[in-house]
Amino acid sequence: MSNSINQKNQNLEAAYNQKGEKISPLLPEGVKNFLIDIDGTICEDIPNEEPERMLSVLPYPDALKIINKWYEEGHIITFFTSRTEEHREITEKWLHKNSFKYHNMIMNKPRGGNYHWVDNNIVKATRFKGKFTDLVVRNHEIEVLKP
Repeated sequence: MSNSINQKNQNLEAAYNQKGEKISPLLPEGVKNFLIDIDGTICEDIPNEEPERMLSVLPYPDALKIINKWYEEGHIITFFTSRTEEHREITEKWLHKNSFKYHNMIMNKPRGGNYHWVDNNIVKATRFKGKFTDLVVRNHEIEVLKP
């Protein structure tokens, strides 16, 4: 997996601020950075307190199909999970056993939900409501920082 992410990072494009100073590079046009939760999103919700269930839970078939499709289309797939570092090995084993294609996994996402992400880059959020499908464009009212 790390080879794939390194190849993608080599494709990052230089970016500059209004003063002409270098800033963090950008992915090529059309490539998305998907941050995807695991529990309750690609499989049944397993709490950290019951790790014995993590290896045997079945993936949601539509999640597997769409995530692997996005991977094959050249997007970056990163699983961002509330599972702790002690669950990394069993989680990687489960992802491999179930044939999920991905580039990276970030552990220790804060538990409890109600996330509000503040970033200097454009962030698009999609709330999982029971079925993975291709993305569609819809306009919704959102909260933003006051200018």
